[in-house]
Amino acid sequence: MAFNVREIFKALADAEVQYVVVGGLAVIMHGHLRATRDLDLVIGLEPGNCAKGMAALASIGLRPRLPVTLAEFADPAKREDWASNRNMLVFQLWDPANPERSVNVFVREPLDFRTLLAHAVIKELDNVPIPVASILHLIALKQVAGRPRDLDDIEALRDIAADTGEAST
Repeated sequence: MAFNVREIFKALADAEVQYVVVGGLAVIMHGHLRATRDLDLVIGLEPGNCAKGMAALASIGLRPRLPVTLAEFADPAKREDWASNRNMLVFQLWDPANPERSVNVFVREPLDFRTLLAHAVIKELDNVPIPVASILHLIALKQVAGRPRDLDDIEALRDIAADTGEAST
């Protein structure tokens, strides 16, 4: 990853945002080393949580890639319009001061958020707790995506689950 994620996780933790790390970084945090270019997050879509999340990300310099405001993400009607009429899966954020720093936030919950959060594995980085999607949930998300990289990740995650005894069906 071409940028340091510590600041992102600290900002989200300090703002008490409910979120779960998914995607490539979650795979890495479970123990499979591979490259990734961005950070994928599922943020609880309750408007107050969304607003806190977007404010936290804005406080560290992240901005939307599209010509919309961060505050619009907290509006359920806006997110539904983006998903239904613009085929938007993720709300992309970037840092103008460091274009390599990219964060994707799911516009819709790819899985029930409460379940995703309840089964998340808590990892720590510099004493900041980071909720990471379980191996089972990562596999489910990657099966839906189905890209070659995702299929490789599924195989690696199943191997990790077998080695650690975590269920991975």
